[in-house]
Order: sequence, then structure tokens, then C-alpha cells
Amino acid sequence: MSRVYNFSAGPSMLPEAVLVTAREEMLEWRDSGMSVMEMSHRGKAFASIAEQLEADLRELMGIPSNYKVLFLQGGATAQFSFIPQNLLNGKTKACYIKTGAWSEKAVSDAQNFCEVVLTASSEAEHYTSIPDVASWVIDADAAYLHFTSNETIHGVEFQTIPDSQGLDLVSDMSSNILSRPIDVSQFGLIYAGSQKNMGPSGVTVVIVRDDLIGHAPKSTPSVFNYAEQAKNQSMLNTPATYNWYLLGLVLSWLKQQGGIAAIEQHNKNKAAKLYQAIDSSALYRNPVVPDYRSRMNIPFVLANSELDKAFLTAAEANGLMELKGHRSVGGCAPVFIMLCQRRVWMR
Repeated sequence: MSRVYNFSAGPSMLPEAVLVTAREEMLEWRDSGMSVMEMSHRGKAFASIAEQLEADLRELMGIPSNYKVLFLQGGATAQFSFIPQNLLNGKTKACYIKTGAWSEKAVSDAQNFCEVVLTASSEAEHYTSIPDVASWVIDADAAYLHFTSNETIHGVEFQTIPDSQGLDLVSDMSSNILSRPIDVSQFGLIYAGSQKNMGPSGVTVVIVRDDLIGHAPKSTPSVFNYAEQAKNQSMLNTPATYNWYLLGLVLSWLKQQGGIAAIEQHNKNKAAKLYQAIDSSALYRNPVVPDYRSRMNIPFVLANSELDKAFLTAAEANGLMELKGHRSVGGCAPVFIMLCQRRVWMR
């Protein structure tokens, strides 16, 4: 068997050790007589998997006890609508920072539920930077300030936590969660689709402070209601049980690597090597302003676009898969997610 270097943004590459464990436990999990994917989510065996999953995530991220951890479905895209329904709490406005395609989608969906105050936007700069803080507009009457910490498509990443000026801070961390230590207590809510940087697709992690839940309008469907999900341990409906299990294996693996601090150093080293290769070459170019470059996904274009097809063909011939950039921006986009341990080279 020959495994390729997979740079897909999601579903993304998983640690080989995780896949080996999953293979070994496929038919039977720990003398249970059944596969995890056959277990009742109400049974003791799966309950132990779910409890360990949450415990490991809390340990790795240092999640305070006054935060609920939910494992939901629908991806980060579903949260674009769930967040205003749960967090507005009678207010009519929310602040959003728009720095790429995903925060743009978050803004679009939030507008169905409230007035969106555009705190800052780099759309005019083609999403190659983050606007200077001095230009931000934060409305004190808004319910929260939302930002996307790492824009997967455009390769722009916040290097520090924004000052929300007293508003509850909400962040989409789908493509950089677990990649660097963060102080969870500075956030009201963190959410992330698991398929980019945590595990397989099918699970969305929501970390939300206790006092922010329980205020959704009665018209909010129960599966969209964070309070109802928290009351039912994220099992209001049958969850994606096998995906929870795989996510748990990834967290266990991450602990074995030395945790988030160790992975952060690994990410720094990988990103530095690739940016150096791009910047020192006349063939490649990264369009992002250096201060805002992502460690996690590094889009680049060829100086001569006529070489794109030849480059991608040659890359695949050498086992470098899924390097083609998103259809909305083109170019190439190797994704240096936390899970990808392999070394990347460029000619």
C-alpha cells in the first residue's frame, strides 16, 4: 500500500496511527463484541467513548468548567444560523469581521436573523489582509462580535485574539483549532467543523459559555438549540457515533505528541519552510500580506498561470494530491493542518 501526500482542506489527512487503531478495532471495540458503529449511543460502551472524548478536548484546550462542549452535526455552515438564534438574546444586532469566503458566508446567513454590523472587511483588498484595528466599528448594542480565525480558502489568519470591546467574542476555528494554545475564557463561543483540523467530517464542535445558552426563541427547533443539546449531552438525536470515536482517537494521538504546544511548534516550522520556498522563488507567489499569513493553509499562484495545469499534473505524479486551489480563487493551496505530519517539498 502506498499512501499519498494529501493536502485536501477537508476531509483532510488523518494520522496514520489513528487509522491503524480504527482498523484494529473495526470489528470489535474492547471486548464489547461489536464495532463502535454498531453501538447504541445510549449504551454504556459508547457513553465511555463520549465521556473520554469530551475530557480529552477539555484537557487539551484548557476549557473552563463554566463552558459546555457540544458535538453537533451540520458543519460550521449550520452554526452560521444557529449562533444568532441562540446568542442574540433579545438584541437585534451582531458585529462581524469579514476577512474571507467563510466569514462572508457567516455574514450572509446571520443577516436572516439580525442586523449585521460590519466591524471590518478586507473584501476590497481581495481578502489578503486583516483591516487595521483603528478602522474597526464595534457597536456596543450588538450581541456579539464574530470572526473567522483562519480563512481556509484565502490563507489569512488572526495571529492574536481581537479586542471585542466588551462584546462576547465568537469565533469559527474550523481550520486552526488545536493548532496553537488559546485562552478559551476570552471567548463566548468557539465552533469548528472537525473535518479540517480535528478528524473526519460529520462532527461540529461548539464550546459555549454557560450564561449564553438558554435564551433562544421558542421558535428555534430543539436540535438547533444549544441549551437543549447541552441538556441531552449532544444526543437529542442520534449522533454521528463513529465519527465521535474517530475524533476521540485523534485527540488521544495529539496528547501523545505532546499536546497543543508541541503541535504549534511543528506548525511554525512547516509553515516557515514553505513560505521561504515560495518567497525565494521566481516561480511561486503568495498573495497574503506577510503579517496575516496562515500557518495552516498556504495558497500560492504560479507567476505564469499557463503552468498551473502542468504543475498540478506533475504534483499528482509525485504523490502530492489535492493541491488545486479553491474554485473561487484558483491557484494552489497546500493545507498544513495539524494532522499532516509529512514533509513537503517544492522544486
